[in-house]
Amino acid sequence: MSSFRLKIGLYAFLVTAVFVLASYKLYHRGTDTRSPQKDEVLIKAMLQGLSQAHYQPEKVDDNFSKRVFDLYLKRVDYNKMFLLQSDVAQLRKYQNSIDDQVKAGTHEFLDLSTKLIDQRTKEVQALYRDILSKPFDFATEESVETDSDKLSFPADKAAQREQWRKFLKYETMLRISEMMDAQSKASGKKPAGSPQSSTTAAAEPVRTPAEMEAEARKRVLKNYNDKFSDLLQNDANDRLALYANTIANTYDPHTEYFAPRDKENFDLAMTGRFEGIGATLKEQEGQIKVDDILPGSASYRQGELKKGDVIMRVAQGADEPVSVEGWRLDKAISLIRGKKGTEVRLTVKKPDASIKVIPIIRDVVILEETYAQSAVINENGKKIGYLRLPTFYADFNDNGGRSSATDVRKELEKLKKENVDGVVFDLRYNGGGSLQDAVEMAGLFIDSGPVVQVRSGQGAPTVLNDRDPRVQYSGPLVVLVNKYSASASEILAAAIQDYKRGVVMGSASTYGKGTVQRIFDLDDVLGDFSSLKPFGSLKLTTQKFYRINGGSTQFKGVVPDIILPDALSYLDQGEKEQEYALKWDEIGPARYKTWNSPSVPFDKIKAQSQARIAGSASYKMVSEMVQRMRKRKDETNVSLKLSAFRTEQEKAKLESDRYEEMKKTAPTLAIAPLATDVQALGTDSVKVNRASRFTKTLKTDIDLREAVAVVKDQL
Repeated sequence: MSSFRLKIGLYAFLVTAVFVLASYKLYHRGTDTRSPQKDEVLIKAMLQGLSQAHYQPEKVDDNFSKRVFDLYLKRVDYNKMFLLQSDVAQLRKYQNSIDDQVKAGTHEFLDLSTKLIDQRTKEVQALYRDILSKPFDFATEESVETDSDKLSFPADKAAQREQWRKFLKYETMLRISEMMDAQSKASGKKPAGSPQSSTTAAAEPVRTPAEMEAEARKRVLKNYNDKFSDLLQNDANDRLALYANTIANTYDPHTEYFAPRDKENFDLAMTGRFEGIGATLKEQEGQIKVDDILPGSASYRQGELKKGDVIMRVAQGADEPVSVEGWRLDKAISLIRGKKGTEVRLTVKKPDASIKVIPIIRDVVILEETYAQSAVINENGKKIGYLRLPTFYADFNDNGGRSSATDVRKELEKLKKENVDGVVFDLRYNGGGSLQDAVEMAGLFIDSGPVVQVRSGQGAPTVLNDRDPRVQYSGPLVVLVNKYSASASEILAAAIQDYKRGVVMGSASTYGKGTVQRIFDLDDVLGDFSSLKPFGSLKLTTQKFYRINGGSTQFKGVVPDIILPDALSYLDQGEKEQEYALKWDEIGPARYKTWNSPSVPFDKIKAQSQARIAGSASYKMVSEMVQRMRKRKDETNVSLKLSAFRTEQEKAKLESDRYEEMKKTAPTLAIAPLATDVQALGTDSVKVNRASRFTKTLKTDIDLREAVAVVKDQL
């Protein structure tokens, strides 16, 4: 472990040295004596860092210019609601010259886009206020397109007004629908065609339809007044941060520029102390999206907020919700974050376009739920061990903290003492973490040998080996993954698969993140420009992972040996769905010997599993649900007729409820925490309940049931 850290540390030092030298040369040559501006220094320094340290540097040419142009245009007006086609035509003149501008230290494209957006924002402010001053008619047959990719920039101001009218009508309709639900719930009735949220709604006064419409418009107006007040306060630093991050993202989706305030949020997320809802958020095309759910957090325990959900509005308890659409990420986070014990209600749009209100009681992360845990499943006279790892945690600062590899070793020892006949290792939703722990963990199941190859942009790959000849567990093994298993999870699953040590089961592929990032503090790099600080930080991709068979885990992920019908398969989630993701490639394989103690009969096991899946009523329902969800997700043209909209929302809710009911009625597994663990908890009722919660949802987990069957097939 220390040797790998040493190599990484030396590499970082060399990169930083080159970065500093290059940035210094930018401004200390020639006869130019003018004082550089902050945007010029920042962009040039970023490009130096990207060209010197990025895994796959891009040429700063016309192709680079087009990528920056397209991505910046998408971000500066994500819903195509501000700029007219004539504005875009003006900006398009710079489509092939952004590369020349950044080299020269000029910024004509940024200046013009800022001027046009500021002008249109002021015009649209008057426009939405005028539209919202008059009632909407929700009995007419018309619709609005909610997918910005299917929209065009308005041809003129008349077309822009019509686009805004429909969009504001849609926003008003959403609030009317919510008021109708709350009023019906308060009266104890469930109205026909109404989507019921999972939260206890705030008491709504009894209103007539006309009063609801007026109140809904009033709420939309307040939200837009607040939003535009924020938009009109955007300054040069805000525009520069957006522009800089756009340039960084054209290299790959994990290469980012952090403005100083964004770096503070990133640092807070990395401290290990989370108080709030426990969800990692990202800003994508004007939307606040859930990027990850932290194991052990309030969101994780509540269970309804999922990766990929779009947060539309945020309410503090029963207070009036505030729209966060179009907000900066840091401002949205400040509204969502809060003290332990307080309630936040999130109005979210699910990937299938259904809308749900999710109440979450803020809390600190329960660290015990982020650690490796095990249980025993009793199945027709056989004992199957279950081991779940939510993340690859480690104490990177050597302060005596826990290691996921050490904890997994301990859990395996406990399962061996229980005399289990096989083990299911659950890596679903595990987004990765410590690379070294993944290497050590693979070594628990194999003899010594290579586990993963790590390659920088240039030079030969470094092979990371398990050097311990001991095999801590040699019995039948199944590794469960899904499309949110990423990074270190993919390394471990790939190693198990390449060694033919066990059966990998799950989604059609894992996430596909096979890259390493490092963060450079630009204030440290740009020491000669103190008067222009702070500059923020640059996170860039410096290395790539490769399996021991030579293939990368990047982009494609790991394809399981047995693919299960997956309720998440309708979602466009994964590395290959990201813009400008680095592509899959391969290098030479490492030298290794496959497992043969005994060898696993993969063909026979796969055939038996496919037969069970084909005859399973539960999996049949999953496949049917996926088809419906995929169709619903693609139907982005939403009716603005209130009755039709509510009927569609109810249909979506019924389909979702049907799936949840299916899971509840599935045959149950006899799974329970280890007796030794329960005894160790003693009379601490909180910890006992926590241990019980760990296994509760697993009892009707159809994928776990099939994994248990596959373990039994190996016996």
